[in-house]
Amino acid sequence: MAVTTGNTPAEAQGEYIDAPQLQLFVMGLFFIFGGITSLNDVIIPKLKELFTLSYTQAMLVQFCFFTAYLVIGIPGARLVKKIGYMRGAVAGLVTMMAGCLLFIPASQTATYALFLFALFVLASGVVIVQVVANPLISLLGKPATAHSRLTFAQGFNSVGTTVFPYFGSILILGGLATVTADQLSGAELDAYRTAETQAIVHGYLGIAAALAVVAGVVWLFRNALKGEKHEESAGLAGFDLLGRKRFGFGALCIFLYVGAEVSIGSLIVNYLMQSHVMGLEEQAAGKLIAYYWGGAMVGRFIGSGVLRVVSPGKVLACVAVGAIALIALSTHTTGVVSGYSLLAIGLMNAVMFPTIFTLACEKLGPRAADGSGIINVAIFGGAVIPLLTGVIADATGSLAIAFILPAACYAVIAWFGWYARRPA
Repeated sequence: MAVTTGNTPAEAQGEYIDAPQLQLFVMGLFFIFGGITSLNDVIIPKLKELFTLSYTQAMLVQFCFFTAYLVIGIPGARLVKKIGYMRGAVAGLVTMMAGCLLFIPASQTATYALFLFALFVLASGVVIVQVVANPLISLLGKPATAHSRLTFAQGFNSVGTTVFPYFGSILILGGLATVTADQLSGAELDAYRTAETQAIVHGYLGIAAALAVVAGVVWLFRNALKGEKHEESAGLAGFDLLGRKRFGFGALCIFLYVGAEVSIGSLIVNYLMQSHVMGLEEQAAGKLIAYYWGGAMVGRFIGSGVLRVVSPGKVLACVAVGAIALIALSTHTTGVVSGYSLLAIGLMNAVMFPTIFTLACEKLGPRAADGSGIINVAIFGGAVIPLLTGVIADATGSLAIAFILPAACYAVIAWFGWYARRPA
């Protein structure tokens, strides 16, 4: 393994790490944290029923999960810079495992707040793993193909987001009883919640076991990566990078993109259950989440090729406009057209994160870890936008009206794509 000097200055010194075998390892990380994140879309309707929550209260699942990006993003970047990418990945995987195990006391006490805390800890590990994965996949190859390579790796993220919700809906939503929480009270309600949350516990215990195995394997290769370089942060923990117009605009778009994607994904089950849309049962609607994330998976593999021949900024602008059009189509129609046009937004989302990330981070050089940390803070949009979408849904009594907010987010992303259509 060697550090090779390239001709394209995507890194400050035009350097990249020639280690193709490590690309498979990084793609595995994308699969893991993508799948775990998408399980929130299955847990939300489950907890909404069990704890008789409003849309705003149910969206606290995403708020607590994605708040970890705000809290852990910068410390996570510092940790990775201190101990290196491989050891950083182990630290993230172990933290994720701890979060999964916290579902046990949360279920035993049938306390919603403990579920939220467990999700925060789990997400903290996801943040650290993501701080490792995004810049590392950019470094593992020539800078000229960074857009395409990161999009391809995000395809494996989408494999996880497609597979996990499908089987999660069978395991978690399939266990719902014939009674509902709003029909019970007192000790009966507590017993019902404890019993019904066991499905969640069993699922996350399986994930914890898998994470332990992966962490052990990564630890064996903790010294495999040679030549990685990190530069000390300047300014306030690297926030001075926001002074660069291109990077600052890109960070804002990450905030908006994640918020829009998570808002739609979180409400798909409830949206498809509406009588004027598809009128599905909860488990059937949950299985269709796979189409939303599956569209992103297919789009990312296709996009990795398209981005080699078409300006990434122009591609980003086009897919953002496409997402707005699909939201308009879904909210102004009924039946299967309404349902599947909303699910098709996943295809539009496909290249957004990796393209925004690489466009924003062009020429950061040895400050790539700082940039990744800031981008991870921007993922906090996944906490804010869904919560606001839930507030709008509760205030108006309409999910269709609430989707105006994600549409506005996509409009700003389209603007950034056009702005960043030329190389930095």
